[in-house]
Amino acid sequence: MTDDLQSLHADIAFLRGLAQDGRSAPLLGGSMLVAAGAIFASASVAHWLVASGQIVASPWALPVIWLAALAVFLGVIIPIRRRLSPMKTQTGANRATGMAWQGVGWTIFTLWAAIAIVCWRTHSAIALLLLPSIVLALYGLAWMVAAAMTGKRWIWLTAIGSYAGAVVVAVFAVTPWVFLVFAAALVLLAVVPGVALMRQVPKTV
Repeated sequence: MTDDLQSLHADIAFLRGLAQDGRSAPLLGGSMLVAAGAIFASASVAHWLVASGQIVASPWALPVIWLAALAVFLGVIIPIRRRLSPMKTQTGANRATGMAWQGVGWTIFTLWAAIAIVCWRTHSAIALLLLPSIVLALYGLAWMVAAAMTGKRWIWLTAIGSYAGAVVVAVFAVTPWVFLVFAAALVLLAVVPGVALMRQVPKTV
């Protein structure tokens, strides 16, 4: 019985320390969010220019735009991850939020591949219309983890905004304007909060 109580106290102390740790330490990874938001928002604007007829291009230009954006993102994110990896091990909050964002990234990539296969097999691009909403909803999930670990109100608002953005983007899904709306959402829900996180990290970290 005594051992059980000691184990329980140790677990409670660990959870209390983790919570206090998350609220006091700055979240890292803001630069990764800025890179992702800026690169894919630019790709979304380029998609809109082609889809709306502002730029005359082959239909193959659309997948090329997104594949090029993915290549640029990977080229930028790899050195950023190498720089942040030693620092992320410092706090439980950064480990948890880092894993959440990593899960979001892999989930988006997997769903994109699955949707592409569905479009190929059905000869219809309708399934792609859901992808922007899915991306923003997953952003909301990652921001909720970050908010729970830090207790910061503005991060909770960002999470709620991501979920709301997923619904708003769906309203425009059948029009070329969806890509401009999606680009604006990425700036507001990734670039802007990413910059805010970067500003909170001391220069000595």
